[in-house]
Amino acid sequence: MRLVQRASSLEPAENLAALDEVAALVGETDLVVLPEAFARDFGEAGSDLAPYAEPLDGAFAGRLGKLSSATGAAWLAGMFEVAEDPARPLNTLVLADGEQLTAYRKIHLYDSFGYRESETISPGPIAPSLVELRGFRLGLMTCYDLRFPELARTLVERGAEALIVPAAWVAGERKVEHWRTLLRARAIENTVWVVGVGQPGPRYTGHSLVVAPDGDIVAEAGDDEAVLDAVIDRAAVADVRRTNPSLANRRM
Repeated sequence: MRLVQRASSLEPAENLAALDEVAALVGETDLVVLPEAFARDFGEAGSDLAPYAEPLDGAFAGRLGKLSSATGAAWLAGMFEVAEDPARPLNTLVLADGEQLTAYRKIHLYDSFGYRESETISPGPIAPSLVELRGFRLGLMTCYDLRFPELARTLVERGAEALIVPAAWVAGERKVEHWRTLLRARAIENTVWVVGVGQPGPRYTGHSLVVAPDGDIVAEAGDDEAVLDAVIDRAAVADVRRTNPSLANRRM
């Protein structure tokens, strides 16, 4: 897979153009992962995001589908989706595998560390999103979802072998440490791969990571824009679970 740690702009047209730039660098891979809110950045805290909401048959998701068909890779990126409440769109991940689209709407909104995402974003339904890609079962999560281990565990109970976490993890004191610790914890406690792809600094923390089922970090970016390549395999999940059968040993 290819992890693209790249900042999104406040101008949707620039982000569409950025997708085309990324496509030129894809090479041979099964999955391209971009950050949360890549179709349009959040802007200042409390900004009205409704004007930037699109349907799943709109320009951004449509471009992901076309690029997937052209490159042979699935593409995953975040956007704001038209919601029942027109003033508060959904924070949505779109996975395009050719013309087939899978959407995950962020469940846990970032009402924390002085932010109130729920004032401008509608929460998604409590419907964990699991998708199979090239025989690999992937669970989708978005940014703040990472702080809620029950979502990760639910995805794993439903068969996820890897958790993919696009994010715009806001920078601040201890935030890089929280991000790295939580990604590793979700991997260790669930014995699955965990892939976190964030927007870069200075506003966000960057540090996109690939964590193996045993908790080892196999790839990590810094604060700046970066592209990481990683290979994840199902055999590693089975190997770790033979040594550390913690899921099988649960009593609650």
